Amino acid sequence: MYFKRQLESLGRYMVLLGRTFRKPENLRMYYQAFMRDLDLLGYNSLAIVSVISIFVGAVVTIQTAFNLDDPFIPQYYIAIATRESIILEFSPTMVSLILAGKVGSNIASTLGSMRVSEQIDALEVMGVNPAAYLIAPKVVSMVIFNPILITISMFLGLVGGYLASVGGVMGVDDYIYGLQLDFDAYHITYALIKSFVFGFLIVSISAYFGFYVKGGAIEVGINATKAVVASSVAVIVSNYFLTQILLV
Repeated sequence: MYFKRQLESLGRYMVLLGRTFRKPENLRMYYQAFMRDLDLLGYNSLAIVSVISIFVGAVVTIQTAFNLDDPFIPQYYIAIATRESIILEFSPTMVSLILAGKVGSNIASTLGSMRVSEQIDALEVMGVNPAAYLIAPKVVSMVIFNPILITISMFLGLVGGYLASVGGVMGVDDYIYGLQLDFDAYHITYALIKSFVFGFLIVSISAYFGFYVKGGAIEVGINATKAVVASSVAVIVSNYFLTQILLV
């Protein structure tokens, strides 16, 4: 019975995606919705991503220095470890998990409120495809802006490590040298590919839970929680498969 319900949910999810990416009725209307969602989902996340990235970069540097406190290990290895941790895992995956909570709950609760207040039904009566009008601009804005957020996070994470080195954790020259040593630009590409996929999963899964809310305000809250959990799990699972495909 459980697997049957999950298959039914997957089927409805795929149907919703099909409705989402149909040809828009009015390009100008969709563009306006896209700009609103870009501000709501993208720009409004800059502050939290920036603060978290700086402090996590500093903490990773401090912890790495503590664990590599060996006179036979050059200090620039600390910077190498920090660089790889930030670029390969923290920025693309951890930041996306944070956004799954912030953005995912917002999308699910917004669409859920529109469903229970019959605003989505009103759009259908007006001849507007509600899935495309309400979800497609969110998907596009997140897919475009999430890589930008991840890039900023990577940069600020390394800046945080630099600030920790200035604070005396290690030599500043060693930190800068370690950041440049044996740097593989493909790691940036790998991180950005993951950010595209994660952005799509966060928005589409959260939109699914919000779009199909049944009941009232309590169910909206319940589905918003489910959206955060499901999108977070999707990010973690897809992270494993993407790592296997792109790095191994």
